[in-house]
Parts: sequence; structure tokens; C-alpha cells
Amino acid sequence: MFKKLFHPEKINQCVIPNRLVVPAMVTNLCNSDGTASDRYIAYHEEKAKGGWGLIITENYAINENAMGCKYIGGLWRDEQIASHRKLTDTIHQYDSKIFCQIYHAGRQTSENVNGGVQPVAPSAIPCPALKEMPRELGIDEIQQLVSEFADCARRVKEAGFDGVEIHAGHGYLIAEFLSPYANKRTDKYGGSLDGRILFLKEIYEAVRKEVGADYPVTIRLSADEGFLGGRDIAETRVLAQIFEEWGVDALHMTMGVYGDHNKACTVPPMYVGHAWAVSFSEELKKTVSMPIITVNRINDPRMADNVLALGKADFIAMGRGSLADPHLPNKAKAGDVASIRYCIGCMQGCLASLPLGVPFTCLVNPSLARESSLDYSKVDSPKRVFIAGAGPAGLEAARVAAMRGHRVTLFEKTGYLGGQFRSAAFPPGKGELATYTAWLGRELEKLGVEIKLNTPLTKAIVAEGRPDSVIVATGGKPAVPPIKGINQPHVVLAEDVLLGNVVTGQRVVIAGGGEVGGETAAHLAMQQKEVTVVEMRDRLLQELDGVSKLHLMSVLEEYDVKQYPNTKLCEIGEHQVILENAQGRMELEADTVVIALGYAPVKELAEELEGVADDAIVIGGAVKTSNALVAAREGFDAGMCLA
Repeated sequence: MFKKLFHPEKINQCVIPNRLVVPAMVTNLCNSDGTASDRYIAYHEEKAKGGWGLIITENYAINENAMGCKYIGGLWRDEQIASHRKLTDTIHQYDSKIFCQIYHAGRQTSENVNGGVQPVAPSAIPCPALKEMPRELGIDEIQQLVSEFADCARRVKEAGFDGVEIHAGHGYLIAEFLSPYANKRTDKYGGSLDGRILFLKEIYEAVRKEVGADYPVTIRLSADEGFLGGRDIAETRVLAQIFEEWGVDALHMTMGVYGDHNKACTVPPMYVGHAWAVSFSEELKKTVSMPIITVNRINDPRMADNVLALGKADFIAMGRGSLADPHLPNKAKAGDVASIRYCIGCMQGCLASLPLGVPFTCLVNPSLARESSLDYSKVDSPKRVFIAGAGPAGLEAARVAAMRGHRVTLFEKTGYLGGQFRSAAFPPGKGELATYTAWLGRELEKLGVEIKLNTPLTKAIVAEGRPDSVIVATGGKPAVPPIKGINQPHVVLAEDVLLGNVVTGQRVVIAGGGEVGGETAAHLAMQQKEVTVVEMRDRLLQELDGVSKLHLMSVLEEYDVKQYPNTKLCEIGEHQVILENAQGRMELEADTVVIALGYAPVKELAEELEGVADDAIVIGGAVKTSNALVAAREGFDAGMCLA
């Protein structure tokens, strides 16, 4: 099935057993002093068990003020080495190799994170993402940082890592020196490319001197910064040639920098096409002979193998793909691609957790970052379990309960699995959501779960069947507030619009500018409808992470969707709506009004079961409307807690 994916390849003298790489991703799992926690080690061990050829740690800070997040790794003191040696010893029980990425966050941090110290940068220009004013580094400070990079690399080697990666991408300090957008210095560290590259050159030379010629040293670099005034692929080709002349062992290509000005997708959402950045790695492969690691929305091993077979890269980094299914390599190698749990690009758990400083998680893999605390062993006394609702919460509950040996029957009132995920997969760019539902369906079939479609669970069924446990995952229903005129035939639900159950008129007003309202607006606007979105809050799409919001907003702007934030829908007429905001009342023409005002819990079954199944577990939207990330997590936990 695979031509090159499982062929070993060298980086310097280090033999990587296959071409699948876990790139650096911030986990928020390390201790605040930069040491590796047991939870952090267990997270990486699961990747090694799963067969990844090369694991690259999250970005390790070179000093205590270099951190971009509070709970990341660091090797700025010799006392930190022991905990990271425990990590490498654990990984080396398996076939995987592990590199350590080292960095300085530069201006992409804040005083709240890096010990109350003002961020530093090549020039006093704020980070577009965090907007905190940095202090320009002096020459002596730059030389001190070069020494600290070298010292950190020494500790990396002493901790047992198989190689070191210097992070020169994503808008962090080294990237800031390289970028003409961020570096306005007039001394030897600025100006021409020779000046802007000098900081990295000195770092590389100091690191190489510290670790030796036979130790892998790679560089991670954004091929295109993705905004006017930043670096582009033309300059990156030149940089790649220079790196090869230096003796760099591999170039790990990435894209973009952080900030709402960036179009190059450092972490591309589901709206972005698969393998979209491979054309950049292909350019680099034509330019240099050193190994190239490519990345960005490659989540299928067959796709990865094609990229390799076409000579467009030497290694494939799958960051979020490794989060969704840590065992992807082993499943692919065994020819069992149908059992792979694919990343859907939602970013609800992995990216959205980072600014909150909490351990990251994953919608499709609720066990992520909890590897050390979960026990999947079969229960001694299997229970008969009834589950109501086949959305993400109910499906996860059924899967995990069945994994642990329980006899599970899943009841679903409709004729399909997925719940609200079904309509959520219809907006532009969101079709991948259906892969999660399909995977869950296949897993339930393998586990022997009895699925009863078109069969709502009722009090009578519970009374007759007498299950040992009941899990209520009936989800939510669209909220329909008492707005004057809301019961007219041209007023429809967003869910019905997305599923194609109704046809709208040409002029459409959408009440609600959250995720569902925004996606429905994009769905209709791309059909050349005249769309207006009315939102009571001060801006649209507040539930979305910054990257997804950027892309969806660009679609709304491209198709000229009218936006009315801080505005209330007061009344719906036959051919118009009445709105109200700080400027007063206004009237807009409307052929169709779409209601996208969130969801209300479906509590009827839980209330009905009182006295019949008093210990019923109520989860997901049946308790409180939230999102699929929370629903899947609660379903997983419900399945695990059945003793």
C-alpha cells in the first residue's frame, strides 16, 4: 500500500525508522519550572507506542524569560536535565527517535507569562497577535542569547535527545531577526539578508560547536510569513541554500507567524485544503539536497506517501493527526487505515487551549493528555447499558463503555448517527466532521454495540428493559425565542437550511452571529444569496478560535455579507424585519429569516426517567448547551466511569 512511508531515512547519523514526524506542539503539560511532568512523558510515550518515526518536543525555552507559554519545557539549568532524561529514556524503549526543539519567544509573549519581564525583539515593534510593546535587544544581550542557545543545546544532548531543532519560524525571536517586517535594525544584525541572518548563523555555529559534527541539528523555518512585508518563498530558497552550506542536517518547513494579519496558516483550520503547503516544500526540494520535512493539513498516511513518492518532501510532519490518533503509523503499516481516527481540523481542543494555559485536548480524542490516568481494562461485572442519543456525547459513551466490556444498546430517534454533527458538516469546508461520525459508527460495529435508529429511548423501554445503567445524551434543540412573527412559514431554522430541508428566498436575514449563524451565512452567500447577519453581541463568531474566525470572516467579506453587531431582532414581518441598536430602529427587507440563536437542552427524557432510573447519567447538551468538544469529553468520561 505504501511506497516510501515506512522506509528508514537518516538525519545526519540518526536513522529515523519511518518518515512520519510528530512536530513541536505546545502541550501546557510541563511544570512551570520547565521540567517534564509525568503527564508530559506519558503523552509522548503514547506516540512512541504508536510507531511515529521521529518525535519533536514542544519548543523548549533557552532561559526563564524566553517562554511564550507558562507550562512549556525548558533546559536553561542543568538541574532540569534529569526530568527530560526520564522522557528520552522512556521513548528509547521503543523504535522512535526524539529531537528537542529550542527557542526564544521574543516579542510573541507577555509579562504575565515570562516572569514579569518586558518582551524583547530585534526592534521595538509590537507582536501583531499580542500587541505588547517589546524592548529592542542590545548587542551584548544578543551575544548572551547566542551563548544560552548553545548551553541549552548541550543540555539537550546530555538529556539523551537524538537531535536538536532550532526554531526559526512562526514569528518567534529568531524569525523576528530574519523578517524585514520585524527587524528594522541599522547595525550588523539588520538590513540586508546577510545582517538579518547573522543572529541565526551565530546560534547555529555555537550549537554545532557544542554538540559536535555527528549530532543532528535541524532548523524549523516558515517558508512564507504570509503577509505584506514579511519573508516569502523566494528568500526562503536562498536561506535553504545558506543553511546547507553551513551544514544544517535537515530543514523543517512550516508556514506563517501568529497574528490576525497572517494568511499563511501556521495552524490551518478545516477550511484550508489538505497538503496545501506542499508546493513550498517542493520548491525547497528543488533547491537543496538536505532532507526536507513538510507539514500542514496532511492527516492521511496515503496522502503522506504520495507526497514522498512524488519527491516533494523527505519526511511528513502530522501534528494534529498525531493528537487525533497517536497510533496512526502502526494502523497504517498494518493496512488498517479504516480504523484511523482522523483529525478534522476543528482546533477546538488543541489550539484553543493554548492561550488559556490549560493542558491541550482533542475533540475526536478525549483521552489526549490523560494517558497516564486512564484504565481501559475490562470490568469484572459487565453492565447492561442503555444510551439515549447518537450525537458525539452518546457515541463516545457507547464506544468507551463497550471497550470496557459493557453490553451497550444505543437509541437514536432519527435515522442517522451524529446528532448536530450531521448539519455541522454541511457548511463550506466542514465536510471532514463526517469522518469522525463515520469512525465512531465503525468502532461501535466492531465492539458489538446494538444500535436502534428511529427509536427514541422512553420511560417504558427503560422500565421494560431494566438496564443496569442509563446515559442520557439527548443533546439540545434549536432555541426559538418569543419574537413577534417568528412562527411564520418563511422563518426557518439554520439546521434545516444546512441540511437542505428548506429553500430560502433571495434576501436572507440570519438571527444570530455565532458559529452556526456565521457558517450558515457563508453557505447561503456562496449560493449568491443576499445575506445579512444580526448579532446582539459586539462581534460575530466569538466561539471560534482566532484562525478559524479569520478564515470564515474572510468568506463573509468576500461575498459581501452584511453584518449588524450590537443589534437586536425585534419583529419579523411578512417581507421585512425590524432591528434595533444604539442608532435606533430600522427595517430591512427579507424573503427568509433564519434562526441561529443557539440551542436549549433537551431535558424531557432525564425528567421522565425520575423514579425509573434515578441514577441515570445526563451528559452533553442534555445538561447544558456547549460544543462538541465538551460533549465528546463528557461522553468519554461517562463511558469510563461505569464500574
